[in-house]
Amino acid sequence: MAPIPGSGLAKGLAVTLRTMTRKTVTEQYPDTQPELPPRTRGVIGLFEENCTVCMLCARECPDWCIYIDSHKETVPPAAPGGRERSRNVLDRFAIDFSLCMYCGICIEVCPFDALFWSPEFEYAETDIRELTHERDKLREWMWTVPAPPALDPGAEEPKELAAARKTAEKLAATQQAEQAEPHRPGEGNA
Repeated sequence: MAPIPGSGLAKGLAVTLRTMTRKTVTEQYPDTQPELPPRTRGVIGLFEENCTVCMLCARECPDWCIYIDSHKETVPPAAPGGRERSRNVLDRFAIDFSLCMYCGICIEVCPFDALFWSPEFEYAETDIRELTHERDKLREWMWTVPAPPALDPGAEEPKELAAARKTAEKLAATQQAEQAEPHRPGEGNA
């Protein structure tokens, strides 16, 4: 049987009328914040204490939007008779978000977990020069980084946590032993 002329137009108009009578589901963005997935890529935060100025993030960045300046500092020996060490000290860490393509290579390549994704995306500026965030601004973004997902309940405890717990227990036991030992007059006031 041959289609009735104009039936396609009638079906299209029926879809249009049905859609027009439904309530809209558009979220009014500035008034209503969107529900973002937990690991959304928004802006990059810097945990400066973990940064060793290894420069891997700057070298691997395909856009060359990470700027790092540092200097070497001599550290005295930890034990008598040891030798002095030198270490890098971070002077400047900046990311130019007008160049960044949010690929995440810098975060993946960081061996010391100094860079993290923050889900914050509202950092638009009227001047493009203000999109270069220095280390103090990158440190502020760390407060918005979500906590990592919980471990599987059946998984082993991480070795780092187990070692830290043992050290804390030894320290607590030592302190309790010192407090329990009575102080005798005339001993050890050096």
